[in-house]
Amino acid sequence: MRITGNDTRRPAFDPRGTMEATIAAIQRTKEMNTYMSASSQHVTPSTGSQDTEEQPLEQRVDNRSQRPNTEAFRDFMASGWAAPETTNTPRSEVAEYAAARRAKLSRLFPDERLVIPAGAPKVRSNDTDYRFRPHSAFAHVTGMGVDHEPEAVLVMEPTEDGQGDNGSGHTATLYFHPMAGRDSDEFYADAKNGEFWVGPRPTLQQLSDEFDLPTEDLSGLEDAVTVNAGNAALGGMTIRLVRDVDLNMDALVDTSRLNTGVDLEQSDAKDAKLTEALSELRLIKDDYEIGQLRHAVDATIRGFEDIVGVLPRAIGGDRGERVVEGAFFSRARLEGNDLGYDTIAASGNNATVLHWIRNNGTVKPGDMILVDAGVEAESLYTADLTRTLPVDGSYTDIQRKVYQAVLDAADAAFEIAVPGNKFRDVHAAAMKVLAQRLEEWGLLPVSADVSLSEAGQHHRRWMPHGTSHHLGLDVHDCAQAKRELYLDAVIEPGMVFTIEPGLYFKAEDLSIPEEYRGMGVRIEDDVLVTENGNENLSEALPRSPEDVETWIQGIWNRSANA
Repeated sequence: MRITGNDTRRPAFDPRGTMEATIAAIQRTKEMNTYMSASSQHVTPSTGSQDTEEQPLEQRVDNRSQRPNTEAFRDFMASGWAAPETTNTPRSEVAEYAAARRAKLSRLFPDERLVIPAGAPKVRSNDTDYRFRPHSAFAHVTGMGVDHEPEAVLVMEPTEDGQGDNGSGHTATLYFHPMAGRDSDEFYADAKNGEFWVGPRPTLQQLSDEFDLPTEDLSGLEDAVTVNAGNAALGGMTIRLVRDVDLNMDALVDTSRLNTGVDLEQSDAKDAKLTEALSELRLIKDDYEIGQLRHAVDATIRGFEDIVGVLPRAIGGDRGERVVEGAFFSRARLEGNDLGYDTIAASGNNATVLHWIRNNGTVKPGDMILVDAGVEAESLYTADLTRTLPVDGSYTDIQRKVYQAVLDAADAAFEIAVPGNKFRDVHAAAMKVLAQRLEEWGLLPVSADVSLSEAGQHHRRWMPHGTSHHLGLDVHDCAQAKRELYLDAVIEPGMVFTIEPGLYFKAEDLSIPEEYRGMGVRIEDDVLVTENGNENLSEALPRSPEDVETWIQGIWNRSANA
């Protein structure tokens, strides 16, 4: 889902010229100074709005601060509460896996301080935030999912003797804002951290016990990040930061670099290498990750069963696609953390729009509906599946022909998705089948061989996206990995990626016969590469046209007899 071309990786770091670097450094300094002074000038970094004499702070509306502040009220609020639970927090299954991941990262950057933020909540509108999701790199090296670590930061400190945690050369510490006591003002007055507002938070000890990580109060973070920092050639400590995750951390590290004469351009390159390495660490999944992906896939399959169950209700309404979308969302929230990405529920011609997420179209008998959806587990690992379903339970002849071609392309890709072949070969195998079918149907203006050549590519008019992408904590996982480790990589056991060929015949495409127009077909499965081949993690979701029809009718019959 969220299909891109074959290269899903962000552009590599591009060194700037001296003048450009100087301008960039000045601009970054200005932005950093603005952000760091926000609390004293009442600046909102996201909007740049600033209180003026015409609009003093006390006249601005804060719906979350309309509360009494008398001593009597504070005393009353601090009394009469039951003691918090003090039960021991069991060690999480993921703790040992996360420790092994940190050890791998440590070996890549000896003698350097690594700073990996979780990120901060993002404002949706005024005083309403989106549900918080930590940055995937942070989730991977700590093992933390769900929403209990906003603004947390993992700091990996190199040890002098190279003897760190779990056989690594670093000691890792999690900096975190713990739950305040119910006798504090924060309990009821802090809308960002107070238990009265956001619910209970773990204590430092609870979080340490669960994830087997030393923890410290967030108030000590600045010293931990900046102490002894500076130019490595002069004996200072090099900092590598995962940038663009937490503006406060960007500002703190940039201030330290400016104050100690560290070159910002070189630092950008070092930061980019850390981000790249963290992405590449996820190319091969460990046993815990594979288990979480199985869980996400299984929940997603149940979500597709829910979709089939509501198809009769979706038919004929003004926004039948929303009925489908809503059914899947309910499953995602029931069994997981959330959607792994915005669901595509695209009926009829909407299925030819690759990123159709408006889902405001009608669902008509005789059409097919393309549904691309995935449940994100509590651990934040996500599935990514697509099926193209006949709305009234049976494919027409032309729909079946197109569907079968896409299925055959997928099956050809599965045969190639084995250790020793290259990742890009998976796409090539699917394209060969589709080009041949398009030639057989008389749709190509050239032969399949010419179309498949670099100078041709005519078949890509109806299949413009890549066939596969890695899957894990992100729906497009490992996207910052180097090209030679992604597109040009040799397939290895432990890789998990999608196989998702498609054909998209737009209603307005006059280059094809009318019978093809207005339909899009995609079939997508999640694939685990094994020592001896591969495993279709989503095999339980019917794929062949006959099996899809039988599956749909079975669900409808059970519903009718319930």
